[in-house]
Amino acid sequence: MAPMSMPGNAVAPMSIPPGKKNTSMMPMIMPGMMMHGATTTPTPMPSGATPLPVQTGSAVTPTGTTLPSVPATEESYVENILRMNLGKVATLYMTYENNSEWNAKIFKGVLEAAGRDHIIISDPKTGRRYLLLTLNLDYITFDEPLNYTLPFGTTGAARF
Repeated sequence: MAPMSMPGNAVAPMSIPPGKKNTSMMPMIMPGMMMHGATTTPTPMPSGATPLPVQTGSAVTPTGTTLPSVPATEESYVENILRMNLGKVATLYMTYENNSEWNAKIFKGVLEAAGRDHIIISDPKTGRRYLLLTLNLDYITFDEPLNYTLPFGTTGAARF
């Protein structure tokens, strides 16, 4: 018998004849069911209950209760400092271990974007864009004052 379609994009398992044991299929968890502990038997959620969203970084107890976390303020990370200075010309000094062609390289360009693990600059002369990994970053220089606010996002920016 072919699987039949069920609401919520779930598929019902194939029917097993009476007296036969299904040993080929793992237990299936359907929408609206939760797992408890190490057991593989799904337990239905109480009627009308919806799972609560968990804030990233919140601690979760073994019973599934989330512990409230202290609201984090943005800290002074390189990515945040770079975001405060988008559009400025930067010189990035990078090193690349075990590279047979070059182990250090300098990139100069307009700072376009900065993420947790990357920096994007563009060369205004050629229009070429570079996606650089912060893993390889040694330091950055600017030829003009920097916008810098601590804690990040407050009013009254300092210029260094």
